[in-house]
Amino acid sequence: MPELPEVEALAAYLRERAVGRLVQRFEVSSFSALKTFDPPPTAVTGLPLTGAGRHGKYLDVCFGDELHLVVHLARAGWLHYRDAFKSAAPLKPGSGPIAVRVRLDDGSGFDLTEAGTQKSLAAYLVRDPAEVPGVSRLGPDALAVDRDEFATRLRSRNGQVKGVLTDQEVLAGIGNAYSDEILHTAKMSPFTLTGRLTDEQITTLYEAMRRVEQDAVARSVGQRAAELKGEKRAGLRVHARTGLPCPVCGDTVREVAFADKSLQYCPTCQTGGKPLADRRLSKLIR
Repeated sequence: MPELPEVEALAAYLRERAVGRLVQRFEVSSFSALKTFDPPPTAVTGLPLTGAGRHGKYLDVCFGDELHLVVHLARAGWLHYRDAFKSAAPLKPGSGPIAVRVRLDDGSGFDLTEAGTQKSLAAYLVRDPAEVPGVSRLGPDALAVDRDEFATRLRSRNGQVKGVLTDQEVLAGIGNAYSDEILHTAKMSPFTLTGRLTDEQITTLYEAMRRVEQDAVARSVGQRAAELKGEKRAGLRVHARTGLPCPVCGDTVREVAFADKSLQYCPTCQTGGKPLADRRLSKLIR
């Protein structure tokens, strides 16, 4: 799933490549992906693309003075920028993985796509991003909080630190992948309870969060949209690296699997050498 660094990079790419271009056509192929009906997609036609930004993991593309295309890419969604489209013909409903296409007046534009059969990509055409339910519930951006606000937000939920870090109402932008990286950098078990964190641990975790997210943003911004996924994978130290050696200590990276996702960690770096038990089979070892 695209997280804060990748969405920031997509927004930066759109600002560099597309700002100032007029929308020639806004096409919807997957009507289930577009969650709004007012304003209609035709309202964007002829407007300039005036900016792009993000709200946590939501991409916000601005048209004219008052319209926003706010997109949550979900687990398998992506933005593909096209310097030129192969065909000028309008999209047909259900055109494979393409959910939305925005054509610009110089022949370029972008597709919002989603792989797989489980369709979760959500696009909202709104006058105010706060109209999007997920945006209105977001906590402060992970890179906008200072250490004290970070501590307050984290301690507002008494739960396992992995889950609290990825709770978008607590902090916006951190997802499954970078939370694994943050906890590895902080040398902390993903199942440490936030209510038991010392002030020193909070500071260590905050500094790890800043370092991991800022480094990922620095690596991502400036990359073409097509290169971002590879850049993300190349920068990960434990996430999605089950069975490989930890680049810090050489121990084997391990995994805990859940129904619809998994987490990865290094026992030596994070849990005193003790493997965590799989939640599906036994009580977690903290």
